[in-house]
Amino acid sequence: MQIGLQIPDFTNPGGPGQLAADLARVARSADELGFRYLAVMDHFFQIQVIGPPEREMLEAYTTLGFLAAQTTRVELLTVMTGVIYRYPGLLAKAVTTLDVLSAGRAWLGIGAAWNEEDSRGLGIPVPPVAERFARLEEALRIYQQMGRGDDRPFDGGYHHLARPLNSPPPLRSPYPPIMIGGGGEKKTLRLVAKYADACNLFATPDVEHKLDVLRGHCKREGRDYDEILKTAYYVLDVGAKGEKVDAVLADLRRLADLGFGATIGAVPNVYDITPLETIGREVIPAVSSW
Repeated sequence: MQIGLQIPDFTNPGGPGQLAADLARVARSADELGFRYLAVMDHFFQIQVIGPPEREMLEAYTTLGFLAAQTTRVELLTVMTGVIYRYPGLLAKAVTTLDVLSAGRAWLGIGAAWNEEDSRGLGIPVPPVAERFARLEEALRIYQQMGRGDDRPFDGGYHHLARPLNSPPPLRSPYPPIMIGGGGEKKTLRLVAKYADACNLFATPDVEHKLDVLRGHCKREGRDYDEILKTAYYVLDVGAKGEKVDAVLADLRRLADLGFGATIGAVPNVYDITPLETIGREVIPAVSSW
């Protein structure tokens, strides 16, 4: 099993003036300690489960570019980009840029978007749910076409690209992998089966059922279920002194037994670095053979 770190909170002990140095230290530590993925959220305001909207939040792709310069091994992504946040051609260009400048370590993490507060706050239109999913599928088609170097015009239901040129091309072939987030059974998991290299689900009690639904969509789409990496969002809370390591390992064992190949999630008190060191010393070696 692979372990990924998501950084959802940019309220650091030293404040904005120290944030670049603190983020760099977290990124370098994760890179050196064996984390496979390094991710950020793609929101413009902080989400309520973490704090009020006024709490610090950085723009995702600018931040990933900064983190790419601090690291050499971790793979970089958002968990997750809302499809309505950027025009699909621009999004494909941003992920390609990240891939080139990170020496081939970028992923596209994407979903249908849900947080209306920050979108409306910055003047981004929020269409109805059904339209957002239609836009998501169209964005995935554009992303794949541009990744493959096909610059023929794209004429979709929502987007019309006269020449979707993508130069330089991504280093990964045919394009940086796609991770789709969300557990919607009718639409999201169908899109995973049709387009994605990985899915990301919350580690909720019904997660086994979600995997069964995905298996059914794969059968209908003619897709090999086993070739899709299953990742779970899981908060790696090992405790201030590592006192919760055994509980974390037990949870990860259950997820591995269900077929999850990776977890990606926040680490409490991440700016302290000590929890990352505990994970690198006691968790990552233990799960690496699962």
